Amino acid sequence: MRLLRQLLLCLPLLLLAACTSVPEGITPVRHFQLDRYLGKWYEIARLDHSFERGLSDVSAQYRLQPDGSVEVVNRGYSAEKGAWKEAVGKALMIGDATQGSLKVSFFGPFYGGYHIAALDEHEYRWSLVVGPSRDYLWILSRERHLPPAVREQLLAKAKQLGFDTSRLIWVGQDRPDA
Repeated sequence: MRLLRQLLLCLPLLLLAACTSVPEGITPVRHFQLDRYLGKWYEIARLDHSFERGLSDVSAQYRLQPDGSVEVVNRGYSAEKGAWKEAVGKALMIGDATQGSLKVSFFGPFYGGYHIAALDEHEYRWSLVVGPSRDYLWILSRERHLPPAVREQLLAKAKQLGFDTSRLIWVGQDRPDA
């Protein structure tokens, strides 16, 4: 009985840890520099999820906080509601600070993995981000649109990593007030 109770107490911790883990076969980028990653990123493509469904002109703003955490402000436009939707969260580095792996929370103590699987390491102009499983994928850019060659490069990388790129939603970035 005591063993069962201990297992039940540990199970939520194990589930929370699994939410921040890197999917098997994917290695986050090395030589990552958080200070260069900060700022605004535009969402070019994503796999569908309820928390972003129907949104266009999605962007994320990353700001370093005095305690070393990163404030994350995700913003997108809902044409259905005729309004902007915004979510504010917190990100923390996972493990080695030179590895592109963070955990992000928008809901209190619950964190999800944010792992940078590909990055323009010279200029930090684009990135390919994965979550804790192959159900989460984002292509991000500092500009509203990616050059076709970079887009194809990131699609090829995502396929190589085992993602179904036919399910990607290409996000419109056309609103002048974004």
